[in-house]
Amino acid sequence: MLKKTRISLAVALATSLLAHASAFASATDENFTHIYTQEWQWRQNQETVNEDSGSAIVPSHLPSVTPAAEQKKLKRWLDVQKQLAALDLSQLTGQNLVNYQVYKAQIDALVAAQQFRMYEKPIEGDTAFWTNITYIAEGTFHTEQDYRNYLTLLTDMPRYFNEQIDNMRAGLARGFTPPKVSMLGKDATVAAVAELKDGSKSGYFAPFEHFPGTFSETLKQELTKKGKQVIEAAVIPAHKTLLTFLQQDYIPGAQPSLAAYDLPDGKAFYRSQIKEYTTLDMTPEEIHKVGLAEVKKIRERMAVIMHEVQFDGSLREFLDFLRSDPQFYVAKPQDLLDRAAWIAKEFDGKASDWFGRLPRSRFAIIPVPDSIAPYYTAGRGGPGVYLVNTYNLPARPLYSLPALTLHESAPGHAFQMPLANENEDLPDFRRQSYISAFGEGWALYSEALGEEMGMYHTPYELFGMLSYQMWRACRLVVDTGIHAKGWTRKQAQDFMADNTALSTHEITTEVDRYIAWPGQALSYYLGEMTMFKVREKAEKALGEKFDIRNFHDTVLELGSVPLPVLEARIDRFIAEGGKSPYAN
Repeated sequence: MLKKTRISLAVALATSLLAHASAFASATDENFTHIYTQEWQWRQNQETVNEDSGSAIVPSHLPSVTPAAEQKKLKRWLDVQKQLAALDLSQLTGQNLVNYQVYKAQIDALVAAQQFRMYEKPIEGDTAFWTNITYIAEGTFHTEQDYRNYLTLLTDMPRYFNEQIDNMRAGLARGFTPPKVSMLGKDATVAAVAELKDGSKSGYFAPFEHFPGTFSETLKQELTKKGKQVIEAAVIPAHKTLLTFLQQDYIPGAQPSLAAYDLPDGKAFYRSQIKEYTTLDMTPEEIHKVGLAEVKKIRERMAVIMHEVQFDGSLREFLDFLRSDPQFYVAKPQDLLDRAAWIAKEFDGKASDWFGRLPRSRFAIIPVPDSIAPYYTAGRGGPGVYLVNTYNLPARPLYSLPALTLHESAPGHAFQMPLANENEDLPDFRRQSYISAFGEGWALYSEALGEEMGMYHTPYELFGMLSYQMWRACRLVVDTGIHAKGWTRKQAQDFMADNTALSTHEITTEVDRYIAWPGQALSYYLGEMTMFKVREKAEKALGEKFDIRNFHDTVLELGSVPLPVLEARIDRFIAEGGKSPYAN
């Protein structure tokens, strides 16, 4: 009885404190909360699922992307900008000032995308509007309504594809397309569906191959039959129409130049992409110089390892040795998956020494689907999944696998993103959104952290990590070189080949990704540099009070934020004596 009374008193005290805290919420707080709540709810109906989506909801429709719908979005976000500008920021309390900074950056990026009419170029790097829909099919369905929603969505595909094609025609007419060279072969992912005769052979059929145990046999049979019918009646024809457009019009007429500078209003466009992906105000020239300096530093560390393994030759010769020696490669796809799983479990054994809070979510390790594997990166991770590319095994070196696994699974993307989504203290627009500079910066930091955690067991694995660091440092040089300095595709490929241990296949797919996706490649290394900068600042300021677990928890508790917001938060972490964000 005494224990129950104590619990009741604690609940009453907590309720009183919450009521007291809410009394200090200003009218500006309430106004701001109303602005972002209403807009976020509306925004969810404007976008389809993609690889960075944090929501588990199966949508029942695909968004409208007509020019009228896109203008409506622009009008809405411009109005939100005006509302935000009218707020008295001095009256925001608690976490709302940080919320404001994160939310404003989101809205500014959305406005810029609409003003540059990015919807007329719905293909970026190795992703496109048609591949994004596959992430829905790869999700977990829990209820009958999930399946009903999915069937409705698939039925909507022809309308959605036709609207996207109309937008791409408009982009084609004004020279706003991905570079032609980066589009070659991209139609294969469409053809893989368009050429099917049997709907059950499509990846879109996957949800109908596994049902919750509570479903009756009658319901399973009904949904399976409808799924096959809808794929054959709507999904396959939509892909046929798209395939014809890509092969006859879009790819032949795509932009011949590689450079973003050569697109309509290209210099302003590239600067807007730099701002969106890095969250920093840096010029292409500044970024190019940083990249060259970092490449030089990493080459010096690589030279030390070459000396350690007694390799007598140039860096280029050592890289050729790594790309060709059989000891670094496996013969079977399952062997690569098994090794990735082993590395991921090794991290699990070390996690509590480096992190105070771990995500509840777990992730699967699965191969990249065959339909996209030839043009996909070595791996990709996110909520619930670590995709490992088992296509072309001679291009998948084992010495790079530990760094890849730390980046894509844990403590990288499949760790950071669920932690954000599970943080109920954050508003939904922070829990379910992704800022490349933060997310990719954290994942690259995770690779380097692996050295401190003892995850690299041979000089070659350590070199693999350095090669991955070099890969991202080279991106600063290559991306700006291509889009602002007139570099050729071969010039970019040669620079990557001279400085990284990536396979020739990977170099080709990666350079083509940078060509097609201006600015995104810059986010990784600049984000990592900021992560290390704020950590070093905290270590120096706190001395013996610095606890790496508290630091990591503080970074990850933010969700995904612009880099200046991260810097401000670590300043506060230092001022508070380095305490955990979860401390009472």
